[in-house]
Amino acid sequence: MLRTALRNVLAHKARLIMTALAVLLGVAFVSGTLVFADTTANAFRNASARSLEGVAVSVRAGAATATDPAAPDMAGGEDGKPATALDSALVRKIGQLPGVASVRPTVHGEVTLAGKDGRPVNADTNGLNLATNYHPGKDGKDSRFPLTEGRGPATEGELALDATTAEKAGYRTGDTVRFATDGPALTRKLVGIVTTNGPQATAGGSLTLFDTRTAQKLFHHPGRFDEIAVSAGPGADEDALTERVQALLPKDGVSATSGAELAAEQSTQIARSTGYLTKTLLVFAGIALFVGVFLIANTFTMLIAQRSREIALLRAVGASRRQVVRSVLIEAALLGLVASAGGFSLGLGIAAALRPLLNTTGAALPDGPLVITPAAPLASLAVGVLVTVLAAWLPSRRAAKIAPVAALSSVDQAPPARALMLRNVFGTLLTAAGVGVMLYVATLKTSSESHLMTAMLGATLTLGGVIALAPLLSRPLITLAGNVTTRFFGVGGKLAEQNALRNPRRTAATASALMIGLALITGLTVGAHSAQYAMAKEATQGLTADYKVNYNTARGLDPAEATKIARIPGVAAAAPVATAQFSTHGEYAVITGTDPKAFGKAAQLDFRSGSLDAVGPGKIAVSDEFAGRAGLRVGATLDAETVGGTDSGKAHKKKLMVVGIYAKTRTTDEALGTLTDVLPYSVTKELDKVLVKAEPGKAAGLDRTIRAALGDSPLLKVRSQEQLVKENNASVTTVLSMMYGLLGMAVVIAILGVVNTLAMSVFERTREIGMLRAIGLDRAGIRQMVRLESVVISLFGAVLGIGTGIFLAWAGGGLTTSSMPEYETVLPWGRLGTFLVLALMTGVLAAIWPARRAARLNMLQSLQPS
Repeated sequence: MLRTALRNVLAHKARLIMTALAVLLGVAFVSGTLVFADTTANAFRNASARSLEGVAVSVRAGAATATDPAAPDMAGGEDGKPATALDSALVRKIGQLPGVASVRPTVHGEVTLAGKDGRPVNADTNGLNLATNYHPGKDGKDSRFPLTEGRGPATEGELALDATTAEKAGYRTGDTVRFATDGPALTRKLVGIVTTNGPQATAGGSLTLFDTRTAQKLFHHPGRFDEIAVSAGPGADEDALTERVQALLPKDGVSATSGAELAAEQSTQIARSTGYLTKTLLVFAGIALFVGVFLIANTFTMLIAQRSREIALLRAVGASRRQVVRSVLIEAALLGLVASAGGFSLGLGIAAALRPLLNTTGAALPDGPLVITPAAPLASLAVGVLVTVLAAWLPSRRAAKIAPVAALSSVDQAPPARALMLRNVFGTLLTAAGVGVMLYVATLKTSSESHLMTAMLGATLTLGGVIALAPLLSRPLITLAGNVTTRFFGVGGKLAEQNALRNPRRTAATASALMIGLALITGLTVGAHSAQYAMAKEATQGLTADYKVNYNTARGLDPAEATKIARIPGVAAAAPVATAQFSTHGEYAVITGTDPKAFGKAAQLDFRSGSLDAVGPGKIAVSDEFAGRAGLRVGATLDAETVGGTDSGKAHKKKLMVVGIYAKTRTTDEALGTLTDVLPYSVTKELDKVLVKAEPGKAAGLDRTIRAALGDSPLLKVRSQEQLVKENNASVTTVLSMMYGLLGMAVVIAILGVVNTLAMSVFERTREIGMLRAIGLDRAGIRQMVRLESVVISLFGAVLGIGTGIFLAWAGGGLTTSSMPEYETVLPWGRLGTFLVLALMTGVLAAIWPARRAARLNMLQSLQPS
């Protein structure tokens, strides 16, 4: 029987190639994910090891602002810059401890550069734009940052850049570099270019180096540091050295951690950060393999039907049922083993491509060589073989039931139809359960973990039920499609309909593979489109301004900058906006401060009572939601308690009169008052943003004038409404594109399934096709018949998939209501139409080879009995 299994594999190479491809692609996804996970974890560990190289003890302090009452011992001023308890005196004390070889104090910050062409560099990934101090050793160089050109920065007017950033920005040594830390643009001379293996730089960020004094001035205060790295001398005990360092530190807010402990902490963080991504990718790999199961099972079912006489002969000469089952399973195992080996090789390419792909989304994954542990190939081979054998198990059982008398039957005799009653009942119950769970999910308003798990259960039950009911659903839907094909293509269309309906199980299995991929893609598309619609609505709700101006940092705009914008020719109004928190009647709220007259031109509020004109010093308008919660109405006077101002941490009471009630929008918060009433109590004492309304016909190009008037800082953001919407939707668009790519694997496998099914169907119907040729159907008619059958099956799968995906997206949309109040299900008709067209094209393309093969069959040979 083993020799029989080997012979069958070799005898049906052409028939099994599509099945092998399905296994190959699924395993490639699994192996690529496993290798990628090991590679990423190793790259993080290497980056961590490089940053900890030679570090026996790391001393770190929690950051606090100069005005933080919880940090009275920390140096600072009125500039609001962060301050730490790590100072130069502490550095000297640690350096004098026994066992200390060297001490390296470090300052960290963020810098956004402007390129030589004036455009910001990496402005949207500001968190990856690291700035630190260049700390030269006895040789005058910093070992962390090897120089490739020039020298390290030594004075306030100098800086150095990493080579990748310098090339991207177009700078060379000697150039003047423009940059910003938290506000206005600054300039320094580029004196050196370095190389770095830091994770931020390798993930697409930038590295800017200053001398220590300049770094402290820019990011902290003179003599202050973020971290002190201590190197141990020869023979020094790391734990004992850590205890001696800890004894020198202040009791609160500062800690000393040994290098070994720090490495263990970072290793745990690495495992946590990479684990979620790995699990997500494995889920999509599982989907691809699940779709492949349909193809594998379909293939073996048809192969066994074609080999019924052969199997019957084996049974007649003494083969037991168990031997027949074993022969089919060995055949499947051999196929799975070969395909899994190829899949693992392809997975290495996928693993290599994932890092740069994910880094385009801001994933910040460090560079590193591919890491292949023994677990990756073993797991890939095991998964591929197991999936293939499990998919072939039911067909092998059917093979064992073939009676020896079947040896007398014709090879192309159709297998006997089996009742679908039990399957239909099971599918109905499963679908009803899934729909019931999803209808319950539609009533939920939050996306907690338990609610998400419930939604996943409902989606799984629904998809499983539709798959089970697919043979039952195939008759009415394919009959409907057949009416269309018959009307437009005559007898070829009718024959295509009858061929598709001949074996409902096979048709359903082929269509289900395509249905799963399209259901998931449709669900994601509808959900993402609805979310983008809601986000676009929220981004511009109540906003009539042409531009929104703010900085890409926590620091806001100086109030004087709003005045500068207002004086620009072509600006009709510049509404300054600041926010502060207050409480009244037991309710907390955010109040927006502005110039009511300018705000009326830049925003549109729907007042339920009162008006914007009535807002003035001591007079505010409140949103209808807040008015309802606090029991307020026009004319009411409230005692507002604010926290802020010069006496930080102390409450300030202020009497305010309600002069209007408006419908809340994203542009305004719970209350709206004047700038003079709000700005003194804001956190930063600066403007959050300025809303700019242009004069009629003057909006075009005004953004460049505004940037120039405010110093053109790389951190300055001047965005139109269209740019605000695009920026809001960017994350959803990126995620959706990734999901399309991941689910595309499942769709490719489904297409292979259609090709495989048609090819084997042509083989089964060899004598039938010969008869059709004999009674006058030409080669073009045969090709058309096979193509139309493929199209009908593909459209059946597409209709099921798109319909199921829309339902799942609608039912699951309620989970976003709490975080996205404007969310409502909006169907992207254009994309849904595109999916149908793609399904049509899939049917046409999948039929090319089977149709050509059918048309080339020799008529006389086809009619001869086997």
